[in-house]
Amino acid sequence: MSEHRRKPPQPQGGGRAASRRAGQRGTGRSAMPGRDVPTTSHSGPYGGQTAHGSRAEARRAAQRGSGRGRPDKRFINYPRSDKHGWQRFMPSWKLVGGTALGFFAIVTAGAGIGIAMVGTPDPHKAAKAQNNVYYWADGSQMAATGGTTNRQIVTIDKIPKSMRNAVIAAENASFETDKGVDPMGVGRAVYNMATGGSTQGGSTITQQYVKNTFLSSEQTLKRKVTELFISIKLGVTEEKDVVLAGYLNTAYYGRDAYGIQAASRAYFGKDCNHLTPSESAFLAQVLKGPNLYNPDGGIGSAATPEANADRAAKRWAWVLDREVEVGRMTPQERDQHKAAGFPKLIDSEQARSLTGQTGYLVETAKQYVMKTKNLTVEQMAKGGYRIYTTFQKPRVDALTKAVDDTRKDFLDPKKRPAHDTNVQFGAASVDVKTGAIVALYGGPGWDQKYFNNNANTTGVPVGSTWKPYVLAAAMEYGTQNSDGEGLSVDSKYPANDLTVINNRAGKPLRDASGKPFRQKNESSFPYGYVTLNESMEKSINVPFAQLVFDVGHDKVRKVAQATGILKESMNPNNDASFALGTSTPSAIRMADSYATFAASGTHREPFSVTKVVQNGEELAGFEAPKAERAMDNAVADNVTKVLENVVENGTGTKAKKLGRPAAGKTGTTDKNKSAWFVGYTPELSTAVTLFRTDPNAKVKTLESMNGTGGVDSIHGGDIPAVIWTDYMKAALKGLPIKKFPEAEDIGVTADSAGAPSPSPSPSPSPSPSESKKQEVSPSPSPSPSKGGKPSCKPWQWDCNSDAGTTTGIDNGGMSDGGANGGPGGISPSPSKSGKPGRPGGTTSGSTSGTTSGTTSGSGSTDGSTIWGPSGEDTG
Repeated sequence: MSEHRRKPPQPQGGGRAASRRAGQRGTGRSAMPGRDVPTTSHSGPYGGQTAHGSRAEARRAAQRGSGRGRPDKRFINYPRSDKHGWQRFMPSWKLVGGTALGFFAIVTAGAGIGIAMVGTPDPHKAAKAQNNVYYWADGSQMAATGGTTNRQIVTIDKIPKSMRNAVIAAENASFETDKGVDPMGVGRAVYNMATGGSTQGGSTITQQYVKNTFLSSEQTLKRKVTELFISIKLGVTEEKDVVLAGYLNTAYYGRDAYGIQAASRAYFGKDCNHLTPSESAFLAQVLKGPNLYNPDGGIGSAATPEANADRAAKRWAWVLDREVEVGRMTPQERDQHKAAGFPKLIDSEQARSLTGQTGYLVETAKQYVMKTKNLTVEQMAKGGYRIYTTFQKPRVDALTKAVDDTRKDFLDPKKRPAHDTNVQFGAASVDVKTGAIVALYGGPGWDQKYFNNNANTTGVPVGSTWKPYVLAAAMEYGTQNSDGEGLSVDSKYPANDLTVINNRAGKPLRDASGKPFRQKNESSFPYGYVTLNESMEKSINVPFAQLVFDVGHDKVRKVAQATGILKESMNPNNDASFALGTSTPSAIRMADSYATFAASGTHREPFSVTKVVQNGEELAGFEAPKAERAMDNAVADNVTKVLENVVENGTGTKAKKLGRPAAGKTGTTDKNKSAWFVGYTPELSTAVTLFRTDPNAKVKTLESMNGTGGVDSIHGGDIPAVIWTDYMKAALKGLPIKKFPEAEDIGVTADSAGAPSPSPSPSPSPSPSESKKQEVSPSPSPSPSKGGKPSCKPWQWDCNSDAGTTTGIDNGGMSDGGANGGPGGISPSPSKSGKPGRPGGTTSGSTSGTTSGTTSGSGSTDGSTIWGPSGEDTG
C-alpha cells in the first residue's frame, strides 16, 4: 500500500469526543461571532494543535450561547438569567410595574368584594334600643322612659344647624367632602395597633357612626377593616345628612343619654331643635368622652366633678374657636357666646325623674296604648314607641296649682297630725266635644313615693254625684206608675227625714228586724213633698231613695253605663243606697260621664292618646272614639238645667265664682270618708275627689275626714268645689263664654209618681233608745237574692260578698239603703258653715248609705286600683 493511502494519525485526545467539542466550539462561534473562543487549527493534515480550556469554561460558554440564542422559559425571569453577579437580583422595570399593577388589581378586587359583602347601618336597629317617648298635646316632649336605652331617634331637620356645625368642626372638618374615610388617619390607627398603641384616632364621623350602630366595641384589625369597608360604602352610597343624623342619634353623651334628643333633654330639659349654639358646642365637646367631659364627674380619680367641669369648659371654648377656624361661625358670634358664659345645665336628677304629675300622665297613656294594641308589659318595655297624648300642659299645671294651693291653705299635718295626714286629692278634666282627657291630678307625684293614681282610683264612693243618673233614668223611662211616660223635674216626692221607702210592689222595705226601713237625710228638716229639682238642689236623700225603686235599678244602671260609667264599678245591689252613690267610678269616668250631659246626650269614650309611631310608622287604632247617643238630648239638657240650679242656688254655690254658666253636683259619703264635686261648662267637664287613706298600708281602707282642716266635716261643696273653680278659671281663661242649650219641658208632672200630694208634716224622729241601738249595733242589709242572710259584717268596708259588694252602715251614718229594710242610721251633724236645709249653704246635703264598694279582682287596665272594684280603665 502506498504511503499516502495510510490513515493519518489522530490528534491526542481526539476521537469522537474531541470532534463534538470542536463542533460545540464552532457552534459557539457561529452563535456568538466575534467572541474570542479557542478553536482547532486547520493549517495542515498533520500536527494540527487544539487550544484546550477547562470543562467548566465550556459549560459556561454553552450556557451563554443558550441564553442568547433561546428565550427563558420561566414565567418570571427572576433571578435574571441574562445577568450575572449581583445584577441578577435586581428586578427589571417590567417586573416592578407588573407586580405593582397585579397587587393593585388584587387589592381593588378584594376591596370591591369586601364592600359588596358588608351591609350598612340601619337606623331602625338603633331605634330598637330606644325608650318610649311621650308628647304633650302640642307635640312637645313630656317624658322619655320605659325602654332599655335612653335614646330617641330624630330626623336631620330636627337637629339644629348649630349642632351640626359644632360636631363637624370639632370632629371631622372635611366631613362634607371626604368619602367616608381618612386614609392617613386609618394608616395611623393601623400603625398604632401594630406597634401596640391605641387604635383610636383618625376616625371620621362616618366611621364613628358605623362603629356606634354596626360593630362591636372590640379593637381588632378585623373590626377596623370591616369598619373601613362599611365606611367606604356609606361614603359613596349615602347622603351626608343621613350619616350625620345617624351619628348624632347613636352617640353616647353621658347622663345615660344616647342620641342628641335624649342628651338635649338630659342636660338642658328641652327638645334638641331648641338648642342654642352655645349649648350645641357643649354637647359636641362632651362627645370627646363623657367620662372626662361631663361636669357631673365620672369613673376614676381623674374624673372628679371639678376636674371634669374644668375640662368641659376648656373644650367648650375650643369648639367655639374651632367653628370660627373652619368657617362655621363668625368671630362676633363666638365672642357673644363666650361672653354669655358656659351654658347652664339642669340638675341630673331632674333630668331622669318622672316628677310631679308626669308619672301619672305617662302611666295613663301607657295603659291606654297597651290596652288598644293588646301589648304585654315586656313588649312595651322594649321601647321605641312615640306616644302623642291628649294632655295639655297648661291645664295640667293649672290643676296642679289649684290642688297645691288648697292643700297648703287647708291642711296642716304638723298642727293636726291625727286629721290632716293621708288626705288624698284626685281630679280629671275631659274635653266635652271629643272625650279627650286634657288634665289629671293623680297625687303628690312619683318622686314623692306616691304611686297610686288618684284620678283613676276605684273604691272611693261618689256619693250624691250619682243622683243625676237616677233623675235621667226617670225622665228617660218614667216609673212604674207613669205608664212609661218620662217624669218632669217638677214631679214631687216625699222628702222628710226617716221616710219609709217602698219597693216596686208598693210595700215598705223591711230591715233585719222586720220593721219598715226608713231613709235618713243629712238633716232632720221637715221638707214635706218637694220637686225633684229641689231635691237635687238641696241633695235630699229620701226622694231619690224612693225614685230608684219606682224607676228600676236596671234602668239607672243602663243610663249610667250609656254615659261611660263602667258596669264593674257599680254597686250590684238593688237597694236604696244605690241611688245615693255607693258605686265607685274613677274621677276620669265621672268627668267623662258628666260630659255626656254637657254634650246634650252624646257620649264619647274618654281617651288619652291620639297617635303612636313605631319605627317611623303610625300604628292604627288611635283614632278619636266615635260619638254615640246615650240619651235623648232633651233629657240631657234638663239634667243640665237642674245641675245649673245646684250651682246657682244649692249645695254647689262656691262654683258660682267661675263667672260663667256651669252645672255640677256635690257628693259626700258616710262619716266623711269621701267628698266629690263633678261639674262642667259647655267646654270642659271636671271631677274632683277628696278622701283619706294610708298609701303604705297593706290593706287600704278609707278613713273619716271629720276634723280634717279643723272643720267638723268636709262636703263636696267645700274643698272639692273650690279646687274645681280655681282650676276651671285658669283652664277656660281667654275663651268666650258659652251658654248651655235651652231645656224644653218634658215628661209628666206627678206627685210621688201619681199619688196625691199630702200636706207636709214632720216625720217622727227615732227614739233615743232606737238611735242608740242603731249606733251601737248597726245591721247590714241582706241581699234579696240571699234569703235574708247578710254576707259581710258591717265593719268590713272592703268585704267581698257573694254579690261582689259589701254593704252596711257606719256608726253615725246612713243605712245600707234598705234592700230588705235595713235600719236607718244617724247622720253626722251638718257643717257649721251652713244651717240644715238652707238653700245655698255650704253643706252638700247628702251622705250615701254606705262607704263600701265592690272588690272584684279583675280588669284594671292600668294597675292603679288601690281598693274597691277593679275594671276601671285609663280612658
